[in-house]
Amino acid sequence: MLDNYLDRAMQHAQYKRIVDGTCFGTIPGFDGVWANGQTEQECQKALREVLEGWILLSIEHHAPLPEIDGMRLEVGESDLTDYHSSTA
Repeated sequence: MLDNYLDRAMQHAQYKRIVDGTCFGTIPGFDGVWANGQTEQECQKALREVLEGWILLSIEHHAPLPEIDGMRLEVGESDLTDYHSSTA
């Protein structure tokens, strides 16, 4: 479920070249989620990692997550424990 949410959010990512020549990426609706990299692919990979951390931190603090294309991510404490176990 988390991977589907991440995938949907990443479909809305916006990238642009900035003055120093690197690629800068953000996702509308996810305040504070941004990344940069030498290439768009590097930026995309970093952005996904930042997004995942932002989501997990939001869940830990019981903060609401944005709805993406009609999908809401609502995770109970046992679901988060299962997620951490599967990534260890």
